Amino acid sequence: MAQTLFRWFYSFVLVLVIPFAFINLVRRGVLRTRDYNRRRFERFGFVAPPPATGGYLFHCVSVGEVVAASCLIKKIMQQEPNTQITVTTTTPTGSARVRAIFGNQVHHFYLPYDLHMAMAGMLRRVKPKAVLITEVELWPNLIHVCWRKCIPVMVINARMTDRSARRYKKVGILFEPMLGKLSHVCAQGQRDYDNYRFLGMPPDRLSLTNNIKFDQAANAKPAAMPFMHLNNARPVLVAGSTHDPEEKVLLSVLNRLLPEFPDVLLILVPRHPERFAAVEKMLAEAGVHYVCSEAAGQVPAHCQVVLLNEMGRLNEAYQVANIAFVGGSLADRGGHNALEPAAVAVPVIMGPHTYNNPVICAYLEQCGALTLVNSDEDMATLCRTWLTDPEVAKKAGLAGRQVLEDNRGALQKTWNEIQRICR
Repeated sequence: MAQTLFRWFYSFVLVLVIPFAFINLVRRGVLRTRDYNRRRFERFGFVAPPPATGGYLFHCVSVGEVVAASCLIKKIMQQEPNTQITVTTTTPTGSARVRAIFGNQVHHFYLPYDLHMAMAGMLRRVKPKAVLITEVELWPNLIHVCWRKCIPVMVINARMTDRSARRYKKVGILFEPMLGKLSHVCAQGQRDYDNYRFLGMPPDRLSLTNNIKFDQAANAKPAAMPFMHLNNARPVLVAGSTHDPEEKVLLSVLNRLLPEFPDVLLILVPRHPERFAAVEKMLAEAGVHYVCSEAAGQVPAHCQVVLLNEMGRLNEAYQVANIAFVGGSLADRGGHNALEPAAVAVPVIMGPHTYNNPVICAYLEQCGALTLVNSDEDMATLCRTWLTDPEVAKKAGLAGRQVLEDNRGALQKTWNEIQRICR
């Protein structure tokens, strides 16, 4: 009874907060596309029904989760070609990534706010046979409504940091009943498995499947054409998924390298598109020669920095890189996906904050494919070493690619659990 009352209290708090969130959506709609503005009512459960019911509903928060789930979605399309796939996201960038990968092959809308009526209305229209939550973002009312409707809920490629586990433990009156309503959790690493056990998930509903991103990255297809027609003549440092102030650090690294390597090229790829304008302003104020990828078809000879201000092209940039920096790691954001550059045999640099993917980063670091740095000086020194001795860099890159090959298999393990739960 106390747990139910607390969930209703949680819902009441959401009701108070949602008007402010809706106003923010309207404001963003003015700044974004008309389609984004029109779709804001999806947040209240007013979603279009899919062409067919009885399929799988994947929830992916944003770009990273969409990419991680994409290989599993494609496998389901191969194994069950007549089964409807619905994908929900929370962010517009995630929505754009769904469309870029799948086009009209999947049904897509924004996940509603976690209100009982909104979630119930959404599920009534979609009628999925299972809900698959990718990595994280557990919503009490979504899971409760699924449980009431006997719809199995699985968390796939599940991530649970130590920090998140401690926070969930503090609100056990809300989290524990939600955990009890999950059908199964497929943990992406030992840390995540242990944290779910710490929170009370019984071992018969918890599996260590490892990280789907190993399979996803290993199966990535090469780009049809080199990024912006770049050839192999220039050394290229790609800084992917960067946050403030990492772009400034990378500019400092570039300035340290230019006297010795005057033709080095830096490709900056901010994590969030809303920061593109701010990063471009910073480049203009710094006085470097730069181009924006959206406006330039190729890289001019005098160009020192490319600002990749388009979504979905990071992997393409990594394929022309000699060295990769993965962002969110000097900035305290936990670090983003280091497997993407490793998949194309590029040596990887990250800052000290790698808690989002500790197992992946530990594997890559142990084999010499990933090096952690703490400053622009450290990064410049490492880049100088790799640019001076390309064979050392090549060895590190190939070691990263081998990590992917050695750790494949999470995709099949996850698919086996889905089949077992949904049969």
